[in-house]
Amino acid sequence: MSQPSYALLPGADASPVILHVPHSARTIPAAVRADIVLGNAALERELDHITDAHTAELAETAAGLAGVTPWRFVNRLSRLVVDPERFPDEREEMLAVGMGAVYTRTTHREVLRDASCAPEPLVERYFRPYARAMTGTVAGRLAATGRAVVIDVHSYPSRALPYELHAAGPRPPVCLGTDAFHTPAELTAAAREAFAECGETGLDSPFGGTYVPLEFYGTDARVGALMVEIRRDLYMTEPGGPAGAGLQRAAAALAALVDAAGR
Repeated sequence: MSQPSYALLPGADASPVILHVPHSARTIPAAVRADIVLGNAALERELDHITDAHTAELAETAAGLAGVTPWRFVNRLSRLVVDPERFPDEREEMLAVGMGAVYTRTTHREVLRDASCAPEPLVERYFRPYARAMTGTVAGRLAATGRAVVIDVHSYPSRALPYELHAAGPRPPVCLGTDAFHTPAELTAAAREAFAECGETGLDSPFGGTYVPLEFYGTDARVGALMVEIRRDLYMTEPGGPAGAGLQRAAAALAALVDAAGR
């Protein structure tokens, strides 16, 4: 049996917090690579731009610093395989730029996959199992603690890329993505306080919303959620370069948020 495309890293039994890291990996299976039309050098450049580099390390460091260890759900594969945070159908606004569940365009709006490439096999092989596993992880925290808090760990470039639909808005050091149903005001306030030393925090710009499995979305208020987007120049060399000293500062802030959300 092949290895799952995700890793569930257990935390403390008493923790309701799940650090979700969907876009940190660069791995693309050979069978999927065969459908990508970019040459090797161009693909590496695209991975530099599209990958939320070092966010798995950031989440791991934060988990180690937290007073109560959160759970971690980490995507092992590049979002160029499938993007687990997209809707798998026409509800996804990112389809307009070729970035639905299965990307057909790059960050610079170049062709990534030929139009003849059918998305459904990738959705069935990678997207749906990931969604089921994440749903089960949230259900497990609900059963164990009576609630769940999904903290979505992302990063974004300091300069807008051509694919961005809302590039004209502010690009603060830390962007918090919220949902009207699943993001209580106290969770947003806790994040602002936790990340104060990293600089200004903004809301829903340049990226908004947050991830909740569809089984709970808009119906189960016991599931809280917040997206944390850290601007990449705060902790790494752009694009796709090494992490710097800022990663430790961002991880300490994330750990503070984990502890506040856990309470």
